[in-house]
Formats: sequence, structure tokens, C-alpha cells
Amino acid sequence: MIKDKFKEVLATVLPISLLVVVLNFTVVPLEADVFTRFLLGALFILLGLTIFLIGVDLGITPMGDSFGHAAVRSGKLWVIAVMGLVLGFVISIAEPDLHILADQVGDVTLGVVSKSSLVILVSMGVSALISLGMIRIVKVFSLKTFLLITYGAILVLAILADQFFLAVSFDASGATTGALTVPFLLALSAGASAINKDSQKSEEDSFGLVGIASAGAIIGALILGMISNPKFVDAPDIAGAAEAGILSHFIHEAPIVAKEIIIALLPIILIYVICNILFFHNSKRANARVATGCVLTFVGLVIFLVGVNSGFMDVGRYIGHVLATEHSKTFIVAIAFLMGVLTILAEPAVHVLTNQIEAVTAGSIKKSVVLMTLSIGVGIAVALSILKILVPGMQLWHVLLPGYIISFIIMKKVPNLFVGIAFDSGGVASGPMTATFILAYAQGIAASTPTADLLIDGFGTIAMVAMTPLIALQILGLFYVKNKGGE
Repeated sequence: MIKDKFKEVLATVLPISLLVVVLNFTVVPLEADVFTRFLLGALFILLGLTIFLIGVDLGITPMGDSFGHAAVRSGKLWVIAVMGLVLGFVISIAEPDLHILADQVGDVTLGVVSKSSLVILVSMGVSALISLGMIRIVKVFSLKTFLLITYGAILVLAILADQFFLAVSFDASGATTGALTVPFLLALSAGASAINKDSQKSEEDSFGLVGIASAGAIIGALILGMISNPKFVDAPDIAGAAEAGILSHFIHEAPIVAKEIIIALLPIILIYVICNILFFHNSKRANARVATGCVLTFVGLVIFLVGVNSGFMDVGRYIGHVLATEHSKTFIVAIAFLMGVLTILAEPAVHVLTNQIEAVTAGSIKKSVVLMTLSIGVGIAVALSILKILVPGMQLWHVLLPGYIISFIIMKKVPNLFVGIAFDSGGVASGPMTATFILAYAQGIAASTPTADLLIDGFGTIAMVAMTPLIALQILGLFYVKNKGGE
């Protein structure tokens, strides 16, 4: 297990790290201590993410299974609704990718939009939608109709939203469904969908809850923008963010991150302990396994986030800054496209997804086709997000609105299973490297482009990447329907 997880994470971190090494020795030479700090940060991410994912498998996923099965056994709608509400909040508030995004928002707004307020409001939105999503599964309400109603509400809120919160809200949709949330929600939805005696319907209903949670994140962040109505100051100058010593950052970050993660993980652990005493009655061996998983999740998260905050993101910003000031727009966009392609090709969760699609289509859609479609799509998405920064007048909604309209038009013509998988996969595509290095790269470019506004243009990259699977996988669903019809 350890060896497999290490290989998965190595495949995720290595491509971007190698790209930085190449850029360092060619077009963006880094100071020795900065480059060393980046390599040390990459090592921390490699070790931390490996330990974290093992912890998730041992502790977090079994928790989700226990809660899901408890929902089935109760058979009571109010129990399922409350369970979705509570669990949705506590699992979202512990998601590392959301903490990374919230840190960036806090930094560029100089604390006007605090990290805690964004994490809490997004988690409230996620919890409300997970609760409704679980009720949808039990009541066998159409996923397509549910998504249309939900995104209709999002459209109304988005029209009223500030441009900054529009970008942050859609970024939150990808960030909140990360390595901690997704396996937990998949286990939860699989347990809830087991209520349905129709096996095909049960399989269809086991997908879609992650996508619904993503929509909740958007709503939560948009509401935060409306109720707080912050008065923004000028964004900070982050161009020189790569100037610092080597170990001082890591030593400074470790206790801060450890405290945040303890606070984030404690609620879900306490709820599990109470529910186990009252309802689950799991064996001592199973509980020891969960406890070990929780400890590993904590240790892995601390190491991972210290690596991200101390060495990785600063270099992403600095490379964006240097390329924006010294190189052509074409070269900057080309590097962005390459980052997008490398990120998807290396993302372990994407390979799980491609195998899943090949299985449910009985091999009629090959995983190599899915991988190629997603990698090109995400490459284009990252390139467009950088183009948005470089081209005056181009805004995030110019891309997102047509993208979502296209995805909802296609949705009418594809099977429910493909709709569920597509909307679940936004968080899969926007993995750790998108939430860290690529986001930082975009912010470095935005801070160094005279016509750009860091507060508005520095965000939106995760949103673009998260939208890609909605279109790409449903287009593959159209091909599946066509091929099946021609047989």
C-alpha cells in the first residue's frame, strides 16, 4: 500500500517539479536558496501527500462507509438530512485544497476576506447541498433536474456578485472536492444509494453527490460576498515573494498549520466516536484502524501544507512574475497549456476515473481516449485562464457561462450515469497541483501584468479546470450513446 501510494504521489509531483528544474536552468534562473526551498517543499509534498492518502484509506473512507450504512439502516429521511448537514460541514472544513485557496484569498486581500470566513461559509454551502443531495438519492429525484435548479440559483447569485467573489466561488467548487472530501462523499453516497433496490438506479445514484457538493461551495462563497460586502485595499506586491531563507519558513509554518489541522479534523473524529458508541458498534480492530488512519491523515496534512506554504507556491508566483515581465504572451500561455496537460496526465485520481468509465461503458470508450480528452481539455482550460489575465477586457464569465451552457445542453442527451460521473470529476481534475502551483503561477502573472487586477484575475484557474470534465466527459457520453445506438 505504501509503495503504491508513494508511486501515485511521485507521478503527481514529479512533472511540475521537473518543469521548474528545466525553467530554472533555461529562462527563469532562481537564487540558490529559493531553488533549494522549492525542492524541499516538493519533498514535503511528496511525503505528506503519501502519508495523508494512506490515512484517508485507513480512516476517512471507513468513516464514510459507517455513516452511509447507518443512513441506510435508519431509513428515516430526517436522520439522513441531518447526517448530510453535519458530515458535509465537518469534512469540507478539513479539506486541504480549500485551506490552500483560502490562504491565497486572505493573502491577496490583506485579510479583508479572512481565511476562516471563507472556509466556514463554503463548508456551510457544501453541507446544505450534501444534505439535499442525500435526500435526492433516497427520494430518487432526477439528478439532471436537481443540477438545473441548483445552477439556476447559482446563475442568479453570480449576476449579483462582485467579480472577485465570482472567481473565488467557482475556484472553491474545485478546491473543496479534494483528496479528503471525495473518497468520503463517494462512500457516503454509495451507502445512501444502497437503499434503492433497483441495482441500475443504485449505480447511477452513487455518482453525483461530489458534483452537488461543488455547487454548494459556489453558493456558500457567493453568499459570503453578498453579506460581507468587503472594501478591498490595493493587492499586495507578490513579485518578490521568492526572496527568503531556506528553513525559516518551514519552522515558522509547522506549528501554525498543525493547530489549524487539529481544529479541522477534531469534529469529524468526535462525531465518529460518539456515533460508534451509540450506533455503529464497530470492532476494536476496525476502530484501531480508523484511529491509525486519523493520525496519519493529520501528520500527512501538516507535512503537505507546510511544503506548499513554505517552498512550492512562492516559486510558482515568482516564475509567473518573471515570465510575465520578460517573455512573450505566446510563451506564457504555452507554458500554461503544458502545465495543464502534465497535471492531468500525472493525477492518480484521473487514472481511477478513466478505468471507471471504461468499465461502465463495457470497454466501448477506452481509458486512453478519456485521458487524452481530459489532458487536452485541462491544458486548454489553464491556457485560457492565463489568456484571461493577459487580454484586457476578457473576464472569467466570458468562458464559464458558455462552458456551463454547453454542458447543460449536452446533459439532456446523455445517460444519467455520465452526468453524475462528469459533475463528480471537477474535483478530480483540479487536484493538488492545480490548487497549489498553477494557481500561484497565475497570481504571479496577474501581479506583474499592468492591465490585470490581482484580486480579480489572480483567481479563476481552478474554476476553469473544474469545468473541463463537465463538457469533456459528457461529449464522450454522446459518443457512447451513438455507438450503442449503432450496434
